[in-house]
Amino acid sequence: MAGVYSIYSVGDSLITFLRNTYPEPLRSEYPCEFRLVSSGELSETEDFGTAVTLYLYRVENDAATRNMPYSRGGKDLENPLSLALHYLLVIWGDSALAEHTIAAWTMLQLHQHPIFDKSNLSSSGDWDPGDRIHIVPMEMSNEDLMRLWDVITPNYRISLPYVARVVRIDPDRIEAGRPVVATQYGYGEIITPDETD
Repeated sequence: MAGVYSIYSVGDSLITFLRNTYPEPLRSEYPCEFRLVSSGELSETEDFGTAVTLYLYRVENDAATRNMPYSRGGKDLENPLSLALHYLLVIWGDSALAEHTIAAWTMLQLHQHPIFDKSNLSSSGDWDPGDRIHIVPMEMSNEDLMRLWDVITPNYRISLPYVARVVRIDPDRIEAGRPVVATQYGYGEIITPDETD
């Protein structure tokens, strides 16, 4: 399980994977930039040139694993925060051929390599050897997709919705306090106020 940088680590790892595996024939024909973008960057930029951008538009508790205990090595651990990360991979191109070719290649890469583990997740997430993130295509209605693009400044581009799950974030570890010392009290005579005179 990972720490609070794990959300960033998933997006960074995904875009790094695509950048590093973009093949030479396509690299020569369609030089392409791969970028992880924020909402602010999308609203400030009308055109990214020929690019694939990854935009995290929603983070939610993963319904299937919410509040489930997590075991490692036969030892139950505290319930982690289990998240599903909703991404929009957006294809930017100066021609239909570039857009369509890059879109097909991107989808094929994620179809062939849907599981990310510690070997290809960036170290900023503080991942454990057993952590696995599944990147799967997501069904998104046209209405939801158009509603999302209505709040983003650039005009609509080819958009590929994906979800990454399950990102488990460790709860803060509470340091053990000082040991409690038990005190024993003995029974003795009770002195009443009139006996003290």
